[in-house]
Amino acid sequence: MPAHILVAGGGIGGLATALALSRNRHRADVFEQAAVFGEIGAGVQLGPNATRRLGQLDLGTGLAAIAARPEALVVHSAESGSELARMPLGDAMQRRYGSPYFCVHRADLHGLLLDAVRARGNGTLVTGAQIRQVETSDDLVCLSSADARAWEGEAIVGADGLWSTVRRRLDSESAAQPPRVTGHTAWRALIEQSALPAALRRGRVDVWLGPRLHAVAYPVRGGDWLNVVVIAESAPAGDARDWDQSTSVAALKQAMGRSCASLQSLLDAMPAWRAWSLGDRAPMTGPADMAHERVALVGDAAHPMVPYLAQGAGMAIEDAVALADAMTDAGAADVPAAFARYAEARWARNAQVQARARRNGEIFHATGAVRLGRDMAMRLLGAKLLDQPWLYGG
Repeated sequence: MPAHILVAGGGIGGLATALALSRNRHRADVFEQAAVFGEIGAGVQLGPNATRRLGQLDLGTGLAAIAARPEALVVHSAESGSELARMPLGDAMQRRYGSPYFCVHRADLHGLLLDAVRARGNGTLVTGAQIRQVETSDDLVCLSSADARAWEGEAIVGADGLWSTVRRRLDSESAAQPPRVTGHTAWRALIEQSALPAALRRGRVDVWLGPRLHAVAYPVRGGDWLNVVVIAESAPAGDARDWDQSTSVAALKQAMGRSCASLQSLLDAMPAWRAWSLGDRAPMTGPADMAHERVALVGDAAHPMVPYLAQGAGMAIEDAVALADAMTDAGAADVPAAFARYAEARWARNAQVQARARRNGEIFHATGAVRLGRDMAMRLLGAKLLDQPWLYGG
């Protein structure tokens, strides 16, 4: 008999998990704390490792319709604007890895997943469910919410993000520890490309590296919109739990310091900015950080990471497909063994991505002699340094 699985969290990871499980005939009920299902934020980069998994969920056609397909990744100096390195994307990435490199708006990807769950899922979608407590027994789990509702199932998947409640049910030393607030702040903005001067419009991923900061710009929504993100080592903008803080371009520029004219022009052209404080956890040390008995975690609930490898959403999508694979032909009695297989298969890769994301942050934000060495290496090695076969081919 298929299992009845409760999924805490209705974001990208939670919906991908529900969709993947439902394709194996499991019932997956999704519990979202917001009053409606939706997604805040801006752009997401999806490497071939992520688009391949979405294709396995039969979302390839829908994904292509909402995505932009950037032609290249180009790295610049934030101070001078000079080009440091370039890596072809587009057809070159498709040929190399058998799947495209896409850029999407978070809300568009979330909507694609939500429509698929509604059309193909065999569970319920519950909103306004702020999870307060998770209880487990040998054969059941129970969720209770802040408004005194409760639900039972045969397993639970925590897709409830950086400040996960479900995580506390793991048998792991780190389960009850809070995440690390990094002290890095991210600013994001979106604009229709038609509202920009021609010189500022983009069909590629542009990255600017500066001392203790970097900026990224890339197209989304079929290329009609431009997403811009700046991350700087500055005091947190506000409540670390708030992912959608209002902010100003003055606060952003104060954190940035000097930068080249072309980047300044792009920042000035943005109509509004939002900000959030970055948090993560140390790289996982074993499968106990991902699952225990009838409890499993996906995405940020298990392995939140700084965005310096652009793989937060990608790893959540990989988790979702891997969890469903582990549950193939599994019933309620098989859940603990299946979850253990899932955790064993996933923890080391996720830990590697967490560690590499932190290392990338140090490289991106380097100062002094390290920065000069980085720039020289990028100019010499170019695409060979930027490509990530271990990641995109995995």
